[in-house]
Amino acid sequence: MKIAASFLSCKKIKEGIQKLSLTDVDYIHVDLVDGTMNEGRQIPIRKLKKIYKYTNKRLDVHLMVKNPQKYIPKFALLNTENIIFPIEIENGIEKNLELIRSFSIHCGLAINPSTELSRLKPYLDKIDVVLVMAAEPGYGGQPFMEETTSRIQMLKKMIEEAKANISITVDCGINEETVKKVKGVDTVVVGSYITNGKNYQEQVDKIRNSSVKETK
Repeated sequence: MKIAASFLSCKKIKEGIQKLSLTDVDYIHVDLVDGTMNEGRQIPIRKLKKIYKYTNKRLDVHLMVKNPQKYIPKFALLNTENIIFPIEIENGIEKNLELIRSFSIHCGLAINPSTELSRLKPYLDKIDVVLVMAAEPGYGGQPFMEETTSRIQMLKKMIEEAKANISITVDCGINEETVKKVKGVDTVVVGSYITNGKNYQEQVDKIRNSSVKETK
């Protein structure tokens, strides 16, 4: 299981990213919020574009916006592994997925707890990643919704039936205990559980150890 570390709960972006970069997390997770899809901490794009100066880690980008095409080219210029946007935008989904792929970056869709998984079916042959939100998107530190566990299993079955090659990421409320409830996912996004700790690597180790114990 890979770990994408979010720095949203850090008071100082630069210092938070630098500290996370000293750990063995696999990605730095970037949430871009512009207020058009949901509330949350809004960090100006001009600051987010400077991330490459603070880390050598590849970026896992979640565009929580109605118009992803506005930001995709900007993040494509950074060290980006994945660009994901909400399936709830409804319009222009395929166009945005094609735009991401044109930059040779993995493309994906995020899906909220209140959205039916069946909405993903038309895109299973067009995406590389599904980001399952374990809480309604917005502010960090929200509790993990228990129904996420069954949604993950349903999604895995859907992907298998479609014979698609798609990885699953889970975001919101991931900690030492809840990571045990997302067995079989490829990546977890972890924020405040890591950054609220005094030693970031120790917190990362706890997540890894818990996920390994659960899968044995």
